[in-house]
Amino acid sequence: MTTAILGGGLSGLTLARLLHEQGEAVMVLEAEPAIGGLCRSKSEQGFTFDSGGSHIIFSRDDEVLAFMRMMIAGNEQRNDRHTKIFYKDRYVKYPFENGLSDLPKDDRFFCISEFVKTLIAVEKGELAAPANFREWIYHTFGKGIAECYMVPYNEKIWKYPTEQMSLHWVDGRIPRPPVDDVIKSAIGIDTEGYTHQSVFSYPLDGGIEALVTAIAKPVEPFTRTGFRVSSVRREGKDWLISNGTETIRADRVCCTMPVQHLIAALDHPPAEVVSATNSLKYNAIACVNIGIRGTVPDISWLYIPDPALGKANRISFPSSYSRHVAPAGCSAILAEITYQPEDEVAKLTDAELVGEVIDMLETMQLLKRDQIVFTSVERQPFAYVVYDLDYQKNIAIIRDYCAAIGIPLVGRFAQFEYLNMDGCIRSVLDFVSSGTHR
Repeated sequence: MTTAILGGGLSGLTLARLLHEQGEAVMVLEAEPAIGGLCRSKSEQGFTFDSGGSHIIFSRDDEVLAFMRMMIAGNEQRNDRHTKIFYKDRYVKYPFENGLSDLPKDDRFFCISEFVKTLIAVEKGELAAPANFREWIYHTFGKGIAECYMVPYNEKIWKYPTEQMSLHWVDGRIPRPPVDDVIKSAIGIDTEGYTHQSVFSYPLDGGIEALVTAIAKPVEPFTRTGFRVSSVRREGKDWLISNGTETIRADRVCCTMPVQHLIAALDHPPAEVVSATNSLKYNAIACVNIGIRGTVPDISWLYIPDPALGKANRISFPSSYSRHVAPAGCSAILAEITYQPEDEVAKLTDAELVGEVIDMLETMQLLKRDQIVFTSVERQPFAYVVYDLDYQKNIAIIRDYCAAIGIPLVGRFAQFEYLNMDGCIRSVLDFVSSGTHR
């Protein structure tokens, strides 16, 4: 019995490895020339940058964290998280509600006053339950934190109006701040949020792709790159998977590539399924990589909520993750810009994106132009799942259909869920342990 796994990213390769370790025959079919998906990395002129945005290794899930750290054993650097938000020309502790004492006095009062007012109104039952993501932000954090940070940052990264986004996904993803922590942070008592990220790991050599490469090692002989799936159909008990020139036969199929590609490859899926698939919302990402002579601030990554400052929503400093990702005497900066098809960013050239980011970094006094020794741009068409108000209806139609025809969906863009690396691996572990692949 052979299982064909469509997609050679983190989820597909983890799935292949686990099935292989159980003695099952697998083949991984990856469209791109190299494996890794969003977890690819690229090394040039002594700099290594992750191609799908800055990745780190952390998790609340002890089993998944142990698995990832085992994969990079002997090639690991552990780091304390030093994360900030760039707000009105100052560095504010992340998450924002834990850094209120860093704000200007008027903003600090605005945030704590509105937080308390909202808390009282909720406890008195004076506020209706939120119906969308924007309402949830105001309901949870109050008007001050919402308007100073949460709404502008989220609309910058999602490129979608927060009032048109579902709220079903936020519990567990965006923690509700403890009241004591918010009050303490406002008066200058140190508090910590997102403690599961407070220490993170990263490969010393090879960027985040080193994790994927280690996972993939046992299944290298069974992995095909450059195989872009164009057709998936049933013939008797077998599945036939074609790239237009070659057809591969398998007993089972598991999809870890974007579900849009799967539905497009199927033989006459129902119109309702096609419509639901075309209605799914997602963002692409452009990663602007800059190598400089000299040092960068002692910051892991930096959130940029102000749209007037520049298009990038996050800046990371990979040379603080691993001392081997930049040449001696140099540092690495990675700026992430999300965009949607046909928007302003999609139409910019690589050179224009680099210029945009350099202008922003100069304004923020993070570099001087004469320090720059390297630039590059990497774009990924699938980066973030956007949960619009019709998401749950549409994804249910797609999942029900794929289950009915016998193709499981596993991983971030197959399940079409906003999963971090640990979430992708957990989805694979749960799928394999359920036995539904058999």
